[in-house]
Amino acid sequence: MNASRLAAIALTAVLFPTLTFAQQATDAAKPTPPSMSIEQFDQQMAKAQENLKKMQEQMSLIQKTSDPAQRQKLMQDHQAMMQQGMQMMNGMMGGGMMGGHMKGHGPMMGWKQMGNHYSQMTPEQMKQHQYMMDNYMGMQQMMMEQMMQHQQNMGTPAP
Repeated sequence: MNASRLAAIALTAVLFPTLTFAQQATDAAKPTPPSMSIEQFDQQMAKAQENLKKMQEQMSLIQKTSDPAQRQKLMQDHQAMMQQGMQMMNGMMGGGMMGGHMKGHGPMMGWKQMGNHYSQMTPEQMKQHQYMMDNYMGMQQMMMEQMMQHQQNMGTPAP
């Protein structure tokens, strides 16, 4: 590795956190788009639950099949359905129920920004937000369980 390439990598490593914080400040100054309504959230949640039901059915078939080719096909279908479910949930969190406020902040968003976000909510908005978060977290837990089952069945030979 030549010196100029090494210098470029070092400069990027030093400037990246600064650029990230500058982008966060810019994002924080932008107006927050309207949040997803409860009705829209419930519709999205129903789709996600239907997707989860299909994943559970696929996992049951995976565990019952003894044909390695069929098992492989079912595992691929299950993987695709998990990815689709994650995209649905990501859309709910990133642009929907949080009103886009969380998008782009990632794990670097601090308590101050969260406090500002929550302090601007009306009691009704806070109630709706809690409803959505409770349901979202339950769905997220079920998705994690599907991922764990998928992982366990990846190397498991057919019965």
